[in-house]
Formats: sequence, structure tokens, C-alpha cells
Amino acid sequence: MEILVYGIGGVGGYFGGKLAKAGYNVSMIARGKHLEAIKENGLEVESINGNFTVHPKLATDDVAEVATPDLVILGVKSWQISEAAKDIKPIIGKNTMVLPLQNGASNAEKLMEVLPKENVLGGLCRIIAFKEGPGKIKHPSIEPHVTFGELNNSKTERILQLKKIFDKSGVNCEIPEDIQLEIWRKFLYITTVSAMGGLTRVSIDKILQSEYLKDMMRKTAEEVLAVGNKKGIALTREHVEKALKVAAQQPKGTTASTQRDIMEGKPSELENFNGYIVKEGEKCQISTPVNRLLYELVLPMEKEARKA
Repeated sequence: MEILVYGIGGVGGYFGGKLAKAGYNVSMIARGKHLEAIKENGLEVESINGNFTVHPKLATDDVAEVATPDLVILGVKSWQISEAAKDIKPIIGKNTMVLPLQNGASNAEKLMEVLPKENVLGGLCRIIAFKEGPGKIKHPSIEPHVTFGELNNSKTERILQLKKIFDKSGVNCEIPEDIQLEIWRKFLYITTVSAMGGLTRVSIDKILQSEYLKDMMRKTAEEVLAVGNKKGIALTREHVEKALKVAAQQPKGTTASTQRDIMEGKPSELENFNGYIVKEGEKCQISTPVNRLLYELVLPMEKEARKA
């Protein structure tokens, strides 16, 4: 099994590290000092489940050096998906599986604009992990989990084989009955908290101390529900309530990764979250005034970040 992990941040670094630790041939695409450190000392993962260091089969910033993979795991941000797809296209084989683990509802769609649809899987993950320094990944909390499946939800031989690979690597994983529903469930939650966090610049628990902002979060989620339903996604009001409940259960001080990007002046996934709902709402003739407000208020910061 030849595996390529494209993007060695928190997500790609942790899951790629676990796969390499299990003995699979893992190649890693990284950049700059991070790449240099991995080449010299291996990839160090500090985890609540035990620290480890792995030496990948190959660490490089040049996809042309990578053999045709059986599996590609994309660890980049959702706004980087299209460029990543163009980069890996020359090495993709007929049977290569491409698994996106980004937040966002349109990752598979973007991949299929560049790659054959037969190569593309649906996927998402739940993990708190980040690059702590060159060659170092930190996983400080929650049990990591990967959810994946064929876009038509069929239980193919390759999907069952992929589950065995994650199982052998000690990664909790699941093949759901409806992968699109699972993607949208997480998308609903992350879209509800991210821009709001970027604007208020406080943690989720502090946002929820305001009844006005709590109601605004609910309306944001309800607009996601309406757009999702129009697109054939089986979201329900129960999913909205669950998202708000999950937000309320977050430990004090918790912030979303997109919120942190906004606050740090970095390019964020705004376009792929609230921006996506605004644009899809227009296509579906669904009104999304709260998502538009959040989107337009954060957009000037996003434009400035992309100039840097």
C-alpha cells in the first residue's frame, strides 16, 4: 500500500504519522523548514495517546518524486483543494483513492472538477491537532476519528480495505450510511461557530453568554439546514439542535481553527463556509441573510490576509 499524505499540518501530520507508524509506505508533501526537519529528524507527534516519531518513506515538496499512490489523504485547507488536485493529478492512477478530510461541504465537488470522479471519496475527520514547530505535530485533546465512504454510499471492496488500514493503524474510523449527511452535519456546526468567533474574537463559551449571539448562531445554522435540504441533504432540525448543544459543551476557551486563522490575519476557510452558503443559497433561491452578514463583515479581513 503506497500512501501519499499531501499537507503535513495537524490533520495530515497526525493521521499520516499513525499510518507510517503502522508500517505503511507513506510519502509526505511538506514545505520549508517543516520539510527540512522531517527529512533530518523524522516527524514527531506529541499525542494524548502516546508520543512517537516516524520516518516517512519519502518527504518532499515535489509531487513528481512520488510513486503512483493507492491512497492520497489531503491534509490541506479547503480553499487549497483545487490547487492540490491539480498538483497530484499527474501521479493519480486508475485505482488511486483520494480522501479529503477538510471541513467544508464542497471538497469532493472541487476534486471532481480536476480528477476523475472514480478516484474521489467523501470524508471528514474530528481531531484537535496542529503544527507546533518544524517537524512537530501536537495532538492535545479529543480522540481522533475519521469518517469516509463512497460518494454513492456503496460498501465497495476498496472502502472496506481502507477501513482495515485505519483499524491496523489504531485510528478510530467509520463508514456511515450517508457520507454526505455526515459531511454536512460537521459543516453545519463549523459554519455556525467560525465566522462568529472571528468577529467577536472570543471563545465559544463567551459567545454563548449572549442570548442575542446565541440566537444569531441558531439562525446561521437554520440557513445551512435550508440550503442543505434544497440540495438533497437529509439534515433535520435535530441536527441544528445537536450542533448548538455541541457548541455549549465545548471546554472554556475553545475556538474554531478558522476563527484562529481570522484572528491571526491568515487566509481562512470563510469562502468555503459562510460564503458557500450565501452562493448556494442564491443558486437555490434560499434567503441567507445571517450568513451573508457574517460573510460580508469578515470578507475585508479575508482580502487583507490574502494580500500578505
